[in-house]
Amino acid sequence: MTEIEMKIRGLMMDPVTQMPIVILKDLSGKTVLPIWVGIYEANAIALEIEKVATPRPLTHDLIKTLLLGMEASLQRVVVSELKDDTFYAVIWLEKDGKLMSVDSRPSDALALALRLDCPIFVSEQVLKSSSTEAANSEKATNDELKRWLENLNDEDLGRYKM
Repeated sequence: MTEIEMKIRGLMMDPVTQMPIVILKDLSGKTVLPIWVGIYEANAIALEIEKVATPRPLTHDLIKTLLLGMEASLQRVVVSELKDDTFYAVIWLEKDGKLMSVDSRPSDALALALRLDCPIFVSEQVLKSSSTEAANSEKATNDELKRWLENLNDEDLGRYKM
């Protein structure tokens, strides 16, 4: 399975549903993948993007501390599947030369990737499925949102751009 390296380009609100969206872009800047996430997960991602320190560790900070304390490293995260409008991810950890995969929500995987500065990948199949689903959508709001996402510029990404 081919994977494309991507970066978090920004975090914004969906103008239709008012839900947060993490915008991933490939390194060439040609492919964009929006992933809708929950409010709390978006907050965890935004805090790390902005490098805001919290008085107590958040869940992702705790996981980072645990991994570092166990001398395990986060090798990569992969948005691996899109099934029934739900994205799935895998976190790849290395400990004592052994590679382990851990099932994850994409929002959690992305929050950890930011905190541990590890690469983010998206399966080529997910990118194809996402494009196909958007192209086949019969809902006007999805078509409008697709056009809106395709025409994003830096000003649209607000203060959470990267």
